[in-house]
Amino acid sequence: GAARESGGDLVETGGSLTLSCAASGFGDDFAEYDKCWFRQAPGQEREGIACLRVSDPKWRGNTYYSDSVQGRFTISSDNAKDTFNLRMTNLRTQNTAVYYCAADPDFRPPSGGVWYHMDHWGIGTLVTVSS
Repeated sequence: GAARESGGDLVETGGSLTLSCAASGFGDDFAEYDKCWFRQAPGQEREGIACLRVSDPKWRGNTYYSDSVQGRFTISSDNAKDTFNLRMTNLRTQNTAVYYCAADPDFRPPSGGVWYHMDHWGIGTLVTVSS
């Protein structure tokens, strides 16, 4: 399967933006995949920022956010369209980065600030926040 992000744009500080990730080639299984967003700012390592847990029925619907985006970003899924989104509000200049979506049939959820391997990745979409 493949994933592709869209929605990256130039936005002013304090503004909002929604990124989407469209999946293809997963058949009917994508709805059961765990889904995450990562980002990589210029000169920095890639970091995990949001995940939606689906694969484990006991924890289905659980969301995980990094401290830096908690309360401002929201991850959601639209299973009918095989897409999932990242709603970003109150954007800051330090949020400028390439944003990547990722999916995995049974991921290891982030813990203690550590975000683990994901099987499928998009190619990224650029978000630029201007001051």
